[in-house]
Amino acid sequence: MIIKNCELERVCGITSVLPENTQPEIAFAGKSNVGKSSLINSLMNRKSLARVSGTPGKTQTINYYKINNAFYYVDLPGYGYARANEEVKAQWGKLIEDYLHQSRQLRAVFLLIDIRHDPGENDQMMFQWITTRGYTPVIIATKADKLKRSQIQSHLAAIRRTLNLVEDYPVIPFSSETKQGREEVWNMIDEIVSAE
Repeated sequence: MIIKNCELERVCGITSVLPENTQPEIAFAGKSNVGKSSLINSLMNRKSLARVSGTPGKTQTINYYKINNAFYYVDLPGYGYARANEEVKAQWGKLIEDYLHQSRQLRAVFLLIDIRHDPGENDQMMFQWITTRGYTPVIIATKADKLKRSQIQSHLAAIRRTLNLVEDYPVIPFSSETKQGREEVWNMIDEIVSAE
């Protein structure tokens, strides 16, 4: 897919009413600091459309990016940031839950997990949330460039094991640095959007 145009169209906080879009939405969920903004920038071939920060917990809103005037990337708030207070964590959780409950155009959810670590309690809870809403989240194992090639398969197996996934469940190793996995993610998005 060639990106002709992309723009941040809407930002929704805890008190916002979620938009009733008429075009498909592809959502991205993941822990704070998992590389969500980097992945979105990499997919859109932009350096700074989604704000990348060295400080976890920066995405505290739902950000809607309109792509080619045809569909949306929906960047959900990063969860699990240890230094956020309980009230803030609860608000982020409510934002994500409201979105999963209310969006009528959500077509797929990509769940980002740091390939270097087994999925934590928050990742497992998010996986359950998404599946109970009737979606089959595609797992993107980010920061693949931080591992040796020989380590990747065993780390993917650990993610599958922790989330109780069947053997052929899609888990895509991804690196925004080397662009590994970019084409695979794009092909999946292309299929979803063209199915419309």
